[in-house]
Amino acid sequence: MNTPYVIHGINGPVVTVTGGRGLAMMDMVNVGDEALIGEVVGVHGGAATVQVYEDTGGLCPGQRVTGQGAPMSILLGPGLLGHIFDGIARPLKVIEEKTGPFLGRGVNIPALDLEQEWDVTMHVKAGDTVRPGMLYASCPETGVITHRCLIPDGLAGTVTQAVPDGRYPVDEALVQVTDAHGQVHALKLAQRWAIRTPRPMAERLPIDRPLITGQRIIDTLFPIAKGGAAAIPGPFGAGKTMTQHQLAKWSDADIIVYLGCGERGNEMTQALEEFSELLDPKTHQPLMMRTILIANTSNMPVAAREASVYTGMTIAEYYRDMGYHVALMADSTSRWAEALREISGRLEEMPAEEGFPAYLASRLAEFYERAGYVKTLEGREGSVTVIGAVSPQGGDFSEPVTQNTKRYVRTFWGLDRSLAYARHFPSINWLTSYSEYAAELKPWYDQHVGKRFVPCRQRIASLLQEEAKLMEIVKLIGADILPEDQKLVIETARLIRVGFLQQNAYHEIDTYVPLEKQLKMMELILKLYDGAKGLIARSIPLSQLKATGIFESLTKMKYEVPNDDPGKFAPYEQAVDAALAKVNQANQ
Repeated sequence: MNTPYVIHGINGPVVTVTGGRGLAMMDMVNVGDEALIGEVVGVHGGAATVQVYEDTGGLCPGQRVTGQGAPMSILLGPGLLGHIFDGIARPLKVIEEKTGPFLGRGVNIPALDLEQEWDVTMHVKAGDTVRPGMLYASCPETGVITHRCLIPDGLAGTVTQAVPDGRYPVDEALVQVTDAHGQVHALKLAQRWAIRTPRPMAERLPIDRPLITGQRIIDTLFPIAKGGAAAIPGPFGAGKTMTQHQLAKWSDADIIVYLGCGERGNEMTQALEEFSELLDPKTHQPLMMRTILIANTSNMPVAAREASVYTGMTIAEYYRDMGYHVALMADSTSRWAEALREISGRLEEMPAEEGFPAYLASRLAEFYERAGYVKTLEGREGSVTVIGAVSPQGGDFSEPVTQNTKRYVRTFWGLDRSLAYARHFPSINWLTSYSEYAAELKPWYDQHVGKRFVPCRQRIASLLQEEAKLMEIVKLIGADILPEDQKLVIETARLIRVGFLQQNAYHEIDTYVPLEKQLKMMELILKLYDGAKGLIARSIPLSQLKATGIFESLTKMKYEVPNDDPGKFAPYEQAVDAALAKVNQANQ
């Protein structure tokens, strides 16, 4: 028999409760007179330890703690898209209407509007036999996304009752299914799901297609696959948030879940405002119509920050199960790890390296392994791609969060402070970054972009690597002593860096570049390089070719050639041919 618990001790977000029975690990509880939301993280006989997801100021010993009899879960259904939530999926706009601009305590509001009615189309009728993953109802959630309600895993049987097509709220029963044991299950538009439990799938599929972002350095040199995982580590001010905003705006995912985990509130405000004004290039609808924002900023309760990554991942998996491709942006996992460290300290657990808990690596693995390209229970294909920012103190990539993250991601976009301070964005360092997906994606590039894409990519990367070695020599003896062929490598690499890798997020044309244009830009740069090599082989100095201005001309093509008309590259091809011919003619 369950008996009530009462508060015994308070240590920040961690509360010790005693005197009762019936609580289990990971159960949700209501703490104190204001019914603050918490989760059981330890049970010891008649005592339990609870982490509270709200400010614990004002709690005192003796106040009652009530269990809800279920693990930490959120309400999933139509109405999530286009809204902003806190770390435990409470709608911030609704909370603002009720409590003002600051988060009120004990405000337990469901993620979905229970009164709003949706235009529902039914896909089953009485007498139908159903199995897990079958579609039983659908409704247009936004102008671009159709919400698909599926029979949950583990449920099979016969439909004994189904409502007709019409308008219904999320908490009204639409279908009744009687299983083989005679038990009746009511299915609604909405369902609850425990955030720490991965959602089921039929099978994992091979990762064989890229997530196209329109960012040249990513798509060309360090691609990420749909269903893959990437990390963006970098020091303060290096452009992590800017890079994630670009990926959220332009990647070809169907749905974006943007998770602000411990970052500054102004950055989430910027995302909310920009995404509301921007038009999705694919649908020409506001970007927020396919975006969900989860804001658990640095001034919000630290315990909720720890839960927010699971909230975001659960929402991403929910839409994946409908057959959508979802991109989850987590900014940043370092703040999440710091929340783990603080809670671990309050629980008096033995610390590991730099004070982080010993289970940091396993928690990171639990998060990133939920990414993947899958076959859903319905038989469709869907994916969750995870892109996590990491904020190592002082830009030290040897710290525990960065090092453990590298174990579970296959794309590493290392940001460089010196590039950011030089206004070179994205400030991804091409020497420290890598992508392990490149080889697996080669067949896709060959088929959809062209067989020259991967060889051009490899030559571009090789020139950048060669330049790095030569610059070590230049620092010692200067560039003037280098032979002409090595000067050409340095000059071509500079063209690659400035004319190709550097990208202006605020320029109408340059903010997003399709793969066809990226390939054409690479081909032109390499055409100039090969032509210049031929001149140097005839002992013609590189300075004569530089004097034609062709290198400076090619740096401007990214701003001047429209994305929808790669044929406009013809003048630049003619300019390269003319510059090479001019130097040739002058040395006849």
